[in-house]
Amino acid sequence: MDSLRFIIADDHPLFRTALKATLAQSFEHCTVSETASITELQNLLSTDTSSDLILLDLHMPDAQGFSGLIHLQAHYPEIPVMVISASETPEVMCRAIDHGAAGFLPKSSPAEAISRAINAVISGARWLPEGVHYQAGQDSKEKKMAEDIASLTPQQFRVVTLLVQGLLNKQIAYELNVTEATVKAHVTEIFRKLGVHSRTQAALAFSQLDVSPQQLA
Repeated sequence: MDSLRFIIADDHPLFRTALKATLAQSFEHCTVSETASITELQNLLSTDTSSDLILLDLHMPDAQGFSGLIHLQAHYPEIPVMVISASETPEVMCRAIDHGAAGFLPKSSPAEAISRAINAVISGARWLPEGVHYQAGQDSKEKKMAEDIASLTPQQFRVVTLLVQGLLNKQIAYELNVTEATVKAHVTEIFRKLGVHSRTQAALAFSQLDVSPQQLA
């Protein structure tokens, strides 16, 4: 297939470079954009939603667990997302599919497997590694949290990811270049949408979407 447009969203420069090279070898004339955070990806998608596939790392610096995937699926459902992760546990793979991923590709996959997986996904199929069979396993609390996160606007998502990292309103305002009053308004609306009453409760709610530390990648 010619003229495909890919976005690699991964905070590791060496991996982005390696994956970009693999894509260039497998797909003639493809265009590849790179982002190192969900915020960068949001900014890119706000001006251009013509990409054929997003290749998303699960562990991004400004997202927690599956929250970045959930946010992308809520706001850009027309672009399929392939999760690429160092985790190779069937549980994590199936959770990614539950949260809207079109496929899951371990980072250890050879170039040939990457090409097959991408061809399958952009053709409308779902991809999991050979021998992994999808089983729905999303519990009700995690499903409800995913729905709540999907309801957040892009700016509210940025605010809540900083909030759960422990930043104060003043610090969040500085990071986002907005007023503290604006942040307070966002926090109030975030609490309402998530059904929580404090930062601690928000952080605990987000933790439902974590991938265990040994599986984050």
